[in-house]
Amino acid sequence: MRRVGLLLLTAVLAGPAYGQTKSDQTVSAQAASALTCGVLKAETSRTSSTSHWTISGPSGKSTETGVLRSGPRFECIEGAILVVEFTSSAGHSFFDAYFADGTNIGYGRQQIDRRGSRFVLPIQAKARIAPPFRAAFDYHCRLNMPADPIQPAARADCVF
Repeated sequence: MRRVGLLLLTAVLAGPAYGQTKSDQTVSAQAASALTCGVLKAETSRTSSTSHWTISGPSGKSTETGVLRSGPRFECIEGAILVVEFTSSAGHSFFDAYFADGTNIGYGRQQIDRRGSRFVLPIQAKARIAPPFRAAFDYHCRLNMPADPIQPAARADCVF
């Protein structure tokens, strides 16, 4: 009886040690997450202070890594457009849209607005988006630059 009690006590005291890992094998407390949007798939994980995310689609796979203040945040628009938003540790926010046809566009978040559930992109983006996906966004005419001017005919499509 005494021997069984000693074995039981040893097992109880040693139990927590079995669940421990070496310090170089620690796993992040944040779990990996994923979003599938039609033919596009986004996956993210975090290890200590670094975020890792991968976008897979018809044009292949791209992987990004960064120390972020927030994000990456994924959103699916109309089952065919994957939006990725994040803010770097320096405070710069980014917006990337990946399309089911394999193309993508990206802007600094200061150039993108949101009205309700719709993103409002610079009107110049409309020409860079395939016609089947253009109606998923609204467009603004605030970003008029000499290197990328707004054509007079395009102004009719601007919400502001």
